[in-house]
Amino acid sequence: MTVMDIMETCLYAEDLEAAERFYSTVLGLAVTGREEGRHVFFRCGARMLLIFDPAKTVVLGGDVPAHGAIGQGHVAFAVPEDSLSAWRDRLESSGVVIEKDMEWPWGGRSIYFRDPAGNSLELTTPRIWGLDERSFFSG
Repeated sequence: MTVMDIMETCLYAEDLEAAERFYSTVLGLAVTGREEGRHVFFRCGARMLLIFDPAKTVVLGGDVPAHGAIGQGHVAFAVPEDSLSAWRDRLESSGVVIEKDMEWPWGGRSIYFRDPAGNSLELTTPRIWGLDERSFFSG
């Protein structure tokens, strides 16, 4: 037996409306679900990005066990290498501050920035992990 992939990942934001605007408008992710004051869910390729209000998920009770984090997290989003310059332009035209734009010594490139809750986000190419872009995006 082996774990095959990551199905979902979570970040935390107290202002879910600001998070929804950012992820849907700036990053273009589709909202797939929301519960006012608790969470907003986004489709990201074949995976899910979940944004929770941390105050609502660290308490016991409800349908799922308590989980969550307090403070800022990190997620890296995979993008084709030839789209990174356009992404940089899009982020800057949306008023997003680029913290770092770097070429990795072993190949690939990453652009780092923050969401409205202060989470560290990265747009990156599969090559940073030695992965072939064509096979990564095809399946």
